[in-house]
Amino acid sequence: MSHVRVRFAPSPTGYLHIGGARTALFNWLFARKYGGTFILRIEDTDVERSSPEMIEGIIEGLRWLGLDWDEGPYLQSERLALYRARAEELVASGWAYYCFCDPEELAAKRQRALAEKRTWKYEGTCRRLSAGEVARRIAAGHPRAIRFKVPEEGVTRFTDRVYGEIEVRNESIEDFVLLRSDGYPTYHLSVVVDDADMRISHIIRGADHLSNTPKQVLLYRAFGWEPPVFAHAPLILGPDRQRLSKRHGAMSVTAYRDMGFLPEAMRNFLALLGWSPGDPSREILRTRELIELFSLEGISRANAIFNFEKALWMNAEHLRAMSAAELFPFVRAELEKEGLWREEYGQERREWFLRVVDLLKVRARTLRDFVTSGRPYFSDDFPMDPEAVQKNLRTNSAVKGLLLELADRFERLEPFDLQTTERVLRGLAEERGVKAGVIINAARTALTGSAVTPGIFDVIVAIGRERAVRRLRQVAATLSE
Repeated sequence: MSHVRVRFAPSPTGYLHIGGARTALFNWLFARKYGGTFILRIEDTDVERSSPEMIEGIIEGLRWLGLDWDEGPYLQSERLALYRARAEELVASGWAYYCFCDPEELAAKRQRALAEKRTWKYEGTCRRLSAGEVARRIAAGHPRAIRFKVPEEGVTRFTDRVYGEIEVRNESIEDFVLLRSDGYPTYHLSVVVDDADMRISHIIRGADHLSNTPKQVLLYRAFGWEPPVFAHAPLILGPDRQRLSKRHGAMSVTAYRDMGFLPEAMRNFLALLGWSPGDPSREILRTRELIELFSLEGISRANAIFNFEKALWMNAEHLRAMSAAELFPFVRAELEKEGLWREEYGQERREWFLRVVDLLKVRARTLRDFVTSGRPYFSDDFPMDPEAVQKNLRTNSAVKGLLLELADRFERLEPFDLQTTERVLRGLAEERGVKAGVIINAARTALTGSAVTPGIFDVIVAIGRERAVRRLRQVAATLSE
Protein backbone atom coordinates (compact mmCIF):
# COMPACT_ATOMS: atom_id res chain seq x y z
CA MET A 1 0.00 0.00 0.00
CA SER A 2 3.03 2.28 -0.02
CA HIS A 3 2.51 3.18 -3.69
CA VAL A 4 -1.26 3.51 -4.00
CA ARG A 5 -2.25 5.29 -7.19
CA VAL A 6 -5.92 5.39 -8.11
CA ARG A 7 -7.95 7.31 -10.66
CA PHE A 8 -11.41 8.58 -11.39
CA ALA A 9 -11.93 8.52 -15.14
CA PRO A 10 -15.36 9.86 -16.12
CA SER A 11 -16.63 10.23 -19.65
CA PRO A 12 -17.89 13.82 -20.18
CA THR A 13 -21.13 12.78 -21.83
CA GLY A 14 -23.15 14.03 -18.85
CA TYR A 15 -22.75 15.79 -15.53
CA LEU A 16 -21.41 14.09 -12.40
CA HIS A 17 -24.22 11.85 -11.15
CA ILE A 18 -24.61 9.67 -8.06
CA GLY A 19 -22.89 6.57 -9.47
CA GLY A 20 -19.87 8.44 -10.75
CA ALA A 21 -19.62 10.52 -7.59
CA ARG A 22 -19.57 7.36 -5.47
CA THR A 23 -16.82 5.87 -7.64
CA ALA A 24 -14.78 9.06 -7.26
CA LEU A 25 -15.36 9.03 -3.50
CA PHE A 26 -14.26 5.41 -3.06
CA ASN A 27 -11.04 6.13 -4.95
CA TRP A 28 -10.44 9.35 -3.03
CA LEU A 29 -11.00 7.69 0.36
CA PHE A 30 -8.66 4.84 -0.57
CA ALA A 31 -5.93 7.25 -1.66
CA ARG A 32 -6.29 9.43 1.41
CA LYS A 33 -6.25 6.46 3.79
CA TYR A 34 -2.96 5.13 2.44
CA GLY A 35 -1.31 8.43 1.62
CA GLY A 36 -1.59 7.63 -2.07
CA THR A 37 -2.26 9.61 -5.24
CA PHE A 38 -5.74 10.38 -6.58
CA ILE A 39 -5.73 11.11 -10.31
CA LEU A 40 -8.46 12.75 -12.38
CA ARG A 41 -8.58 11.60 -15.99
CA ILE A 42 -11.25 12.72 -18.45
CA GLU A 43 -12.08 10.05 -21.05
CA ASP A 44 -13.24 12.39 -23.79
CA THR A 45 -12.54 10.35 -26.92
CA ASP A 46 -16.27 10.09 -27.71
CA VAL A 47 -16.13 13.24 -29.82
CA GLU A 48 -19.83 13.38 -30.67
CA ARG A 49 -21.07 13.14 -27.08
CA SER A 50 -18.32 14.86 -25.09
CA SER A 51 -18.28 18.60 -24.49
CA PRO A 52 -16.28 21.19 -22.53
CA GLU A 53 -19.43 22.05 -20.59
CA MET A 54 -19.72 18.48 -19.35
CA ILE A 55 -16.05 18.46 -18.35
CA GLU A 56 -16.52 21.65 -16.37
CA GLY A 57 -19.68 20.21 -14.80
CA ILE A 58 -17.79 17.12 -13.62
CA ILE A 59 -14.98 19.24 -12.18
CA GLU A 60 -17.50 21.53 -10.48
CA GLY A 61 -19.22 18.54 -8.88
CA LEU A 62 -15.94 17.08 -7.60
CA ARG A 63 -14.89 20.42 -6.17
CA TRP A 64 -18.19 20.83 -4.35
CA LEU A 65 -17.86 17.33 -2.89
CA GLY A 66 -14.37 18.23 -1.71
CA LEU A 67 -12.71 15.41 -3.67
CA ASP A 68 -9.43 17.13 -4.48
CA TRP A 69 -7.17 15.39 -6.96
CA ASP A 70 -3.39 15.17 -6.86
CA GLU A 71 -2.76 14.85 -10.60
CA GLY A 72 -4.72 15.94 -13.65
CA PRO A 73 -7.13 16.49 -15.06
CA TYR A 74 -5.61 14.56 -17.95
CA LEU A 75 -7.58 14.59 -21.22
CA GLN A 76 -7.51 11.48 -23.37
CA SER A 77 -8.12 13.63 -26.44
CA GLU A 78 -4.59 14.99 -25.94
CA ARG A 79 -3.05 11.50 -25.88
CA LEU A 80 -4.29 10.08 -29.19
CA ALA A 81 -0.81 9.58 -30.64
CA LEU A 82 0.09 7.31 -27.73
CA TYR A 83 -2.96 5.07 -28.26
CA ARG A 84 -2.28 4.77 -31.98
CA ALA A 85 1.32 3.83 -31.35
CA ARG A 86 0.35 1.19 -28.79
CA ALA A 87 -2.22 -0.32 -31.18
CA GLU A 88 0.41 -0.60 -33.91
CA GLU A 89 2.76 -2.28 -31.41
CA LEU A 90 0.18 -5.00 -30.89
CA VAL A 91 -0.14 -5.51 -34.65
CA ALA A 92 3.62 -5.82 -34.93
CA SER A 93 3.78 -8.35 -32.08
CA GLY A 94 0.97 -10.47 -33.55
CA TRP A 95 -1.59 -9.66 -30.84
CA ALA A 96 -3.75 -7.56 -33.16
CA TYR A 97 -4.63 -7.26 -36.83
CA TYR A 98 -6.07 -4.79 -39.32
CA CYS A 99 -9.80 -5.10 -39.95
CA PHE A 100 -11.24 -3.77 -43.21
CA CYS A 101 -14.86 -4.80 -42.55
CA ASP A 102 -17.58 -2.18 -43.03
CA PRO A 103 -18.66 -1.01 -39.52
CA GLU A 104 -22.23 -0.41 -40.73
CA GLU A 105 -22.55 -3.96 -42.05
CA LEU A 106 -21.22 -5.36 -38.75
CA ALA A 107 -23.66 -3.20 -36.80
CA ALA A 108 -26.54 -4.47 -38.94
CA LYS A 109 -25.54 -8.09 -38.25
CA ARG A 110 -25.40 -7.37 -34.55
CA GLN A 111 -28.84 -5.75 -34.61
CA ARG A 112 -30.36 -8.71 -36.50
CA ALA A 113 -28.96 -11.11 -33.94
CA LEU A 114 -30.33 -8.98 -31.14
CA ALA A 115 -33.78 -8.91 -32.77
CA GLU A 116 -33.67 -12.68 -33.16
CA LYS A 117 -32.51 -13.06 -29.55
CA ARG A 118 -29.32 -14.87 -30.42
CA THR A 119 -25.74 -14.08 -29.56
CA TRP A 120 -23.40 -12.73 -32.21
CA LYS A 121 -19.74 -11.91 -32.26
CA TYR A 122 -17.38 -10.85 -35.00
CA GLU A 123 -16.53 -13.86 -37.17
CA GLY A 124 -12.84 -13.02 -37.48
CA THR A 125 -13.03 -12.43 -41.22
CA CYS A 126 -9.96 -10.19 -41.42
CA ARG A 127 -8.05 -12.32 -38.92
CA ARG A 128 -7.62 -14.90 -41.68
CA LEU A 129 -6.39 -12.53 -44.38
CA SER A 130 -2.94 -13.25 -45.80
CA ALA A 131 -0.14 -10.76 -45.33
CA GLY A 132 -0.22 -10.07 -49.06
CA GLU A 133 -3.94 -9.29 -49.04
CA VAL A 134 -3.53 -7.00 -46.06
CA ALA A 135 -0.71 -5.13 -47.83
CA ARG A 136 -2.81 -4.85 -51.00
CA ARG A 137 -5.79 -3.35 -49.16
CA ILE A 138 -3.60 -0.89 -47.28
CA ALA A 139 -1.96 0.20 -50.54
CA ALA A 140 -5.41 0.67 -52.07
CA GLY A 141 -6.34 3.01 -49.23
CA HIS A 142 -9.08 0.86 -47.70
CA PRO A 143 -10.24 2.21 -44.32
CA ARG A 144 -9.08 -0.06 -41.52
CA ALA A 145 -9.53 -0.53 -37.82
CA ILE A 146 -7.31 -2.55 -35.51
CA ARG A 147 -8.74 -5.55 -33.67
CA PHE A 148 -7.30 -7.52 -30.78
CA LYS A 149 -6.57 -11.18 -31.56
CA VAL A 150 -8.24 -13.03 -28.68
CA PRO A 151 -6.80 -16.52 -28.06
CA GLU A 152 -9.19 -19.09 -29.51
CA GLU A 153 -8.77 -21.51 -26.61
CA GLY A 154 -8.22 -21.42 -22.87
CA VAL A 155 -9.59 -19.10 -20.22
CA THR A 156 -8.86 -15.61 -18.89
CA ARG A 157 -8.75 -15.35 -15.11
CA PHE A 158 -8.43 -12.46 -12.70
CA THR A 159 -9.13 -11.80 -9.04
CA ASP A 160 -11.55 -9.09 -8.03
CA ARG A 161 -11.25 -7.80 -4.47
CA VAL A 162 -15.05 -7.70 -4.17
CA TYR A 163 -16.34 -10.54 -6.35
CA GLY A 164 -13.47 -12.97 -5.93
CA GLU A 165 -12.07 -15.23 -8.65
CA ILE A 166 -13.49 -14.55 -12.12
CA GLU A 167 -12.93 -16.90 -15.05
CA VAL A 168 -14.12 -16.40 -18.64
CA ARG A 169 -13.62 -18.79 -21.55
CA ASN A 170 -11.76 -17.07 -24.38
CA GLU A 171 -14.07 -18.53 -26.99
CA SER A 172 -16.85 -16.32 -25.61
CA ILE A 173 -14.85 -13.11 -26.19
CA GLU A 174 -14.90 -11.63 -29.68
CA ASP A 175 -11.92 -10.03 -31.36
CA PHE A 176 -12.69 -6.53 -30.09
CA VAL A 177 -11.77 -3.26 -31.78
CA LEU A 178 -8.81 -1.34 -30.33
CA LEU A 179 -8.54 1.50 -32.81
CA ARG A 180 -11.39 2.64 -35.04
CA SER A 181 -10.87 3.46 -38.69
CA ASP A 182 -11.06 7.19 -37.82
CA GLY A 183 -7.98 6.81 -35.64
CA TYR A 184 -9.80 7.10 -32.32
CA PRO A 185 -9.24 4.44 -29.66
CA THR A 186 -11.96 2.36 -28.08
CA TYR A 187 -12.45 2.37 -24.33
CA HIS A 188 -10.53 -0.89 -23.84
CA LEU A 189 -7.35 0.34 -25.48
CA SER A 190 -7.26 3.83 -24.00
CA VAL A 191 -8.10 2.75 -20.45
CA VAL A 192 -5.41 0.05 -20.35
CA VAL A 193 -2.75 2.24 -21.93
CA ASP A 194 -3.55 5.12 -19.57
CA ASP A 195 -3.74 2.98 -16.44
CA ALA A 196 -0.36 1.43 -17.25
CA ASP A 197 1.22 4.73 -18.26
CA MET A 198 -0.04 6.43 -15.08
CA ARG A 199 1.08 3.48 -12.92
CA ILE A 200 -2.39 2.87 -11.50
CA SER A 201 -2.15 0.35 -8.65
CA HIS A 202 -5.86 -0.22 -7.94
CA ILE A 203 -8.87 0.15 -10.24
CA ILE A 204 -11.98 0.85 -8.16
CA ARG A 205 -15.06 1.23 -10.34
CA GLY A 206 -18.68 0.15 -10.76
CA ALA A 207 -19.72 -3.48 -11.29
CA ASP A 208 -21.04 -2.55 -14.75
CA HIS A 209 -17.36 -2.67 -15.81
CA LEU A 210 -16.89 -6.22 -14.54
CA SER A 211 -17.69 -7.67 -17.97
CA ASN A 212 -15.05 -5.42 -19.57
CA THR A 213 -12.26 -6.65 -17.34
CA PRO A 214 -11.37 -9.93 -19.13
CA LYS A 215 -10.66 -8.01 -22.34
CA GLN A 216 -8.49 -5.56 -20.43
CA VAL A 217 -6.61 -8.35 -18.66
CA LEU A 218 -5.86 -9.86 -22.08
CA LEU A 219 -4.50 -6.49 -23.19
CA TYR A 220 -2.24 -6.23 -20.14
CA ARG A 221 -0.81 -9.64 -20.90
CA ALA A 222 -0.32 -8.83 -24.57
CA PHE A 223 1.68 -5.74 -23.65
CA GLY A 224 3.63 -7.69 -21.02
CA TRP A 225 2.33 -5.48 -18.19
CA GLU A 226 1.21 -6.53 -14.71
CA PRO A 227 -2.52 -5.81 -14.25
CA PRO A 228 -3.52 -3.61 -11.31
CA VAL A 229 -5.74 -4.77 -8.47
CA PHE A 230 -9.42 -4.73 -9.48
CA ALA A 231 -12.31 -3.89 -7.14
CA HIS A 232 -15.80 -3.49 -8.57
CA ALA A 233 -18.42 -1.74 -6.44
CA PRO A 234 -22.06 -2.93 -6.69
CA LEU A 235 -24.65 -1.17 -8.79
CA ILE A 236 -26.88 1.52 -7.25
CA LEU A 237 -30.58 0.80 -7.69
CA GLY A 238 -33.71 2.79 -6.95
CA PRO A 239 -36.16 1.78 -4.19
CA ASP A 240 -38.02 -0.26 -6.83
CA ARG A 241 -34.83 -2.28 -7.48
CA GLN A 242 -34.54 -0.87 -11.00
CA ARG A 243 -31.47 0.86 -12.43
CA LEU A 244 -31.08 4.28 -10.87
CA SER A 245 -32.61 7.09 -12.91
CA LYS A 246 -33.83 10.67 -12.54
CA ARG A 247 -37.20 9.50 -11.28
CA HIS A 248 -35.41 8.09 -8.22
CA GLY A 249 -33.65 11.39 -7.54
CA ALA A 250 -30.49 10.52 -9.47
CA MET A 251 -29.64 14.09 -10.36
CA SER A 252 -26.22 15.63 -10.82
CA VAL A 253 -24.43 16.17 -7.53
CA THR A 254 -24.54 19.94 -8.09
CA ALA A 255 -28.34 19.67 -7.95
CA TYR A 256 -27.96 18.41 -4.38
CA ARG A 257 -25.72 21.39 -3.69
CA ASP A 258 -28.45 23.69 -4.99
CA MET A 259 -31.02 21.93 -2.78
CA GLY A 260 -28.95 22.74 0.28
CA PHE A 261 -27.05 19.54 0.99
CA LEU A 262 -23.78 19.70 2.87
CA PRO A 263 -20.77 18.27 1.02
CA GLU A 264 -19.81 16.22 4.07
CA ALA A 265 -23.31 14.79 4.42
CA MET A 266 -23.29 13.83 0.74
CA ARG A 267 -19.89 12.15 1.16
CA ASN A 268 -21.32 10.20 4.10
CA PHE A 269 -24.43 9.19 2.13
CA LEU A 270 -22.49 8.15 -0.97
CA ALA A 271 -19.98 6.15 1.03
CA LEU A 272 -22.71 3.94 2.48
CA LEU A 273 -24.08 3.10 -0.98
CA GLY A 274 -22.37 -0.26 -1.28
CA TRP A 275 -19.81 0.02 1.51
CA SER A 276 -20.07 -0.60 5.24
CA PRO A 277 -17.74 0.40 8.08
CA GLY A 278 -18.42 -2.97 9.69
CA ASP A 279 -20.82 -1.71 12.34
CA PRO A 280 -24.32 -1.27 10.85
CA SER A 281 -25.30 1.04 13.71
CA ARG A 282 -22.71 3.60 12.59
CA GLU A 283 -24.36 5.70 9.92
CA ILE A 284 -23.38 9.29 10.68
CA LEU A 285 -19.68 9.49 9.89
CA ARG A 286 -17.49 12.54 9.52
CA THR A 287 -15.09 12.46 6.60
CA ARG A 288 -12.06 11.83 8.80
CA GLU A 289 -13.85 8.70 10.06
CA LEU A 290 -14.65 7.56 6.51
CA ILE A 291 -10.98 7.84 5.59
CA GLU A 292 -9.91 5.91 8.66
CA LEU A 293 -12.48 3.12 8.21
CA PHE A 294 -12.59 2.71 4.42
CA SER A 295 -11.37 -0.59 2.98
CA LEU A 296 -11.97 -2.64 -0.14
CA GLU A 297 -13.10 -5.49 2.12
CA GLY A 298 -16.00 -3.31 3.26
CA ILE A 299 -17.44 -3.04 -0.27
CA SER A 300 -20.51 -5.23 -0.64
CA ARG A 301 -21.47 -7.50 -3.52
CA ALA A 302 -25.14 -6.71 -2.95
CA ASN A 303 -26.58 -3.86 -5.00
CA ALA A 304 -26.99 -0.61 -3.11
CA ILE A 305 -30.42 1.02 -2.77
CA PHE A 306 -30.69 4.77 -3.25
CA ASN A 307 -33.13 6.47 -0.87
CA PHE A 308 -33.62 10.22 -1.17
CA GLU A 309 -35.36 10.48 2.20
CA LYS A 310 -32.36 8.78 3.78
CA ALA A 311 -30.13 11.38 2.19
CA LEU A 312 -32.30 14.17 3.64
CA TRP A 313 -32.25 12.56 7.08
CA MET A 314 -28.48 12.20 6.95
CA ASN A 315 -28.08 15.82 5.89
CA ALA A 316 -30.22 16.96 8.83
CA GLU A 317 -28.13 14.88 11.21
CA HIS A 318 -24.94 16.48 9.94
CA LEU A 319 -26.48 19.94 10.26
CA ARG A 320 -27.32 19.29 13.89
CA ALA A 321 -23.90 17.81 14.64
CA MET A 322 -21.94 20.71 13.17
CA SER A 323 -21.16 23.79 15.21
CA ALA A 324 -22.52 27.16 14.14
CA ALA A 325 -18.96 28.21 13.31
CA GLU A 326 -18.59 25.23 10.95
CA LEU A 327 -21.93 26.05 9.31
CA PHE A 328 -21.14 29.75 9.01
CA PRO A 329 -19.71 29.73 5.44
CA PHE A 330 -22.49 27.48 4.13
CA VAL A 331 -25.31 29.55 5.64
CA ARG A 332 -23.64 32.75 4.50
CA ALA A 333 -23.52 31.44 0.92
CA GLU A 334 -27.25 30.65 1.02
CA LEU A 335 -28.12 34.09 2.36
CA GLU A 336 -25.93 35.76 -0.24
CA LYS A 337 -27.79 33.96 -3.03
CA GLU A 338 -31.07 35.37 -1.68
CA GLY A 339 -29.74 38.87 -1.03
CA LEU A 340 -30.19 38.45 2.73
CA TRP A 341 -26.54 38.62 3.80
CA ARG A 342 -25.20 41.69 5.58
CA GLU A 343 -21.52 42.13 6.28
CA GLU A 344 -22.33 43.00 9.90
CA TYR A 345 -23.37 39.34 10.42
CA GLY A 346 -19.75 38.35 9.97
CA GLN A 347 -18.34 41.24 12.00
CA GLU A 348 -19.95 43.10 14.90
CA ARG A 349 -23.07 40.87 14.88
CA ARG A 350 -21.25 37.58 14.32
CA GLU A 351 -22.07 36.25 17.80
CA TRP A 352 -25.78 36.98 17.25
CA PHE A 353 -25.62 35.36 13.82
CA LEU A 354 -24.08 32.18 15.22
CA ARG A 355 -26.80 32.01 17.90
CA VAL A 356 -29.46 32.21 15.19
CA VAL A 357 -27.73 29.46 13.19
CA ASP A 358 -27.64 27.28 16.31
CA LEU A 359 -31.33 27.99 16.86
CA LEU A 360 -32.36 27.14 13.31
CA LYS A 361 -30.19 24.08 12.70
CA VAL A 362 -32.23 21.97 15.14
CA ARG A 363 -35.18 21.87 12.72
CA ALA A 364 -33.32 22.27 9.44
CA ARG A 365 -33.07 19.45 6.92
CA THR A 366 -31.12 21.37 4.31
CA LEU A 367 -29.22 24.64 4.10
CA ARG A 368 -32.17 26.10 2.22
CA ASP A 369 -34.12 26.02 5.48
CA PHE A 370 -31.87 28.76 6.81
CA VAL A 371 -33.29 30.94 4.04
CA THR A 372 -36.93 29.84 4.27
CA SER A 373 -37.46 29.28 7.99
CA GLY A 374 -34.65 31.73 8.74
CA ARG A 375 -35.94 34.65 6.68
CA PRO A 376 -37.83 36.31 9.58
CA TYR A 377 -34.52 36.57 11.48
CA PHE A 378 -32.63 38.20 8.62
CA SER A 379 -35.37 40.27 6.99
CA ASP A 380 -38.68 41.98 7.71
CA ASP A 381 -39.94 40.72 4.38
CA PHE A 382 -41.23 37.18 4.96
CA PRO A 383 -44.41 35.31 3.99
CA MET A 384 -47.31 34.71 6.37
CA ASP A 385 -48.75 31.19 6.37
CA PRO A 386 -52.53 31.67 5.78
CA GLU A 387 -53.44 28.64 7.89
CA ALA A 388 -51.30 29.83 10.79
CA VAL A 389 -52.80 33.33 10.54
CA GLN A 390 -56.34 31.97 10.57
CA LYS A 391 -55.72 29.56 13.43
CA ASN A 392 -53.54 31.66 15.71
CA LEU A 393 -54.51 35.26 14.94
CA ARG A 394 -58.08 35.42 13.67
CA THR A 395 -60.09 32.84 15.61
CA ASN A 396 -59.84 34.67 18.97
CA SER A 397 -61.00 38.27 19.13
CA ALA A 398 -58.85 38.89 22.22
CA VAL A 399 -55.61 38.30 20.32
CA LYS A 400 -55.31 41.89 19.06
CA GLY A 401 -55.33 43.38 22.55
CA LEU A 402 -53.01 40.70 23.89
CA LEU A 403 -50.43 41.37 21.17
CA LEU A 404 -50.56 45.12 21.73
CA GLU A 405 -50.13 44.72 25.48
CA LEU A 406 -47.29 42.24 24.99
CA ALA A 407 -45.57 44.75 22.69
CA ASP A 408 -45.91 47.51 25.29
CA ARG A 409 -44.45 45.32 28.03
CA PHE A 410 -41.58 44.10 25.84
CA GLU A 411 -40.73 47.70 24.93
CA ARG A 412 -40.16 48.54 28.60
CA LEU A 413 -38.50 45.24 29.54
CA GLU A 414 -34.97 45.19 30.97
CA PRO A 415 -33.09 43.00 30.42
CA PHE A 416 -34.58 41.48 27.30
CA ASP A 417 -33.65 37.82 27.64
CA LEU A 418 -35.14 34.32 27.78
CA GLN A 419 -36.16 34.49 31.44
CA THR A 420 -37.69 37.98 31.40
CA THR A 421 -39.61 37.55 28.14
CA GLU A 422 -41.11 34.28 29.38
CA ARG A 423 -42.05 35.84 32.70
CA VAL A 424 -43.76 38.79 31.01
CA LEU A 425 -45.71 36.65 28.54
CA ARG A 426 -46.91 34.15 31.11
CA GLY A 427 -47.72 36.94 33.52
CA LEU A 428 -49.88 38.63 30.87
CA ALA A 429 -51.73 35.37 30.21
CA GLU A 430 -52.44 34.91 33.93
CA GLU A 431 -53.67 38.48 34.31
CA ARG A 432 -56.02 38.19 31.33
CA GLY A 433 -57.24 34.73 32.27
CA VAL A 434 -56.15 33.03 29.03
CA LYS A 435 -53.92 30.07 28.40
CA ALA A 436 -50.31 31.03 27.76
CA GLY A 437 -50.48 28.96 24.55
CA VAL A 438 -52.92 31.45 23.04
CA ILE A 439 -50.39 34.27 23.32
CA ILE A 440 -47.43 32.04 22.46
CA ASN A 441 -49.01 30.83 19.21
CA ALA A 442 -50.20 34.31 18.27
CA ALA A 443 -46.75 35.78 18.93
CA ARG A 444 -45.06 32.98 17.00
CA THR A 445 -47.13 33.64 13.90
CA ALA A 446 -46.89 37.41 14.24
CA LEU A 447 -43.11 37.31 14.54
CA THR A 448 -42.29 34.62 11.97
CA GLY A 449 -45.39 34.07 9.84
CA SER A 450 -45.37 30.40 10.82
CA ALA A 451 -47.07 28.02 13.22
CA VAL A 452 -43.91 26.00 13.78
CA THR A 453 -40.63 27.45 15.06
CA PRO A 454 -37.96 26.74 17.65
CA GLY A 455 -38.86 27.65 21.25
CA ILE A 456 -40.83 30.88 21.23
CA PHE A 457 -38.67 32.68 23.77
CA ASP A 458 -35.52 31.80 21.83
CA VAL A 459 -37.27 33.22 18.78
CA ILE A 460 -38.28 36.43 20.54
CA VAL A 461 -34.78 37.10 21.83
CA ALA A 462 -33.17 36.22 18.49
CA ILE A 463 -35.46 38.61 16.60
CA GLY A 464 -34.69 41.29 19.17
CA ARG A 465 -36.71 43.81 21.11
CA GLU A 466 -37.11 46.48 18.46
CA ARG A 467 -38.23 44.17 15.66
CA ALA A 468 -40.40 42.05 17.96
CA VAL A 469 -42.27 45.09 19.27
CA ARG A 470 -42.74 46.52 15.78
CA ARG A 471 -44.02 43.24 14.32
CA LEU A 472 -46.44 42.59 17.17
CA ARG A 473 -47.98 46.03 16.66
CA GLN A 474 -48.07 45.79 12.88
CA VAL A 475 -49.86 42.44 12.97
CA ALA A 476 -52.26 43.62 15.68
CA ALA A 477 -53.20 46.56 13.50
CA THR A 478 -54.46 44.15 10.84
CA LEU A 479 -56.80 42.37 13.29
CA SER A 480 -60.31 43.30 14.32
CA GLU A 481 -61.42 43.42 17.96
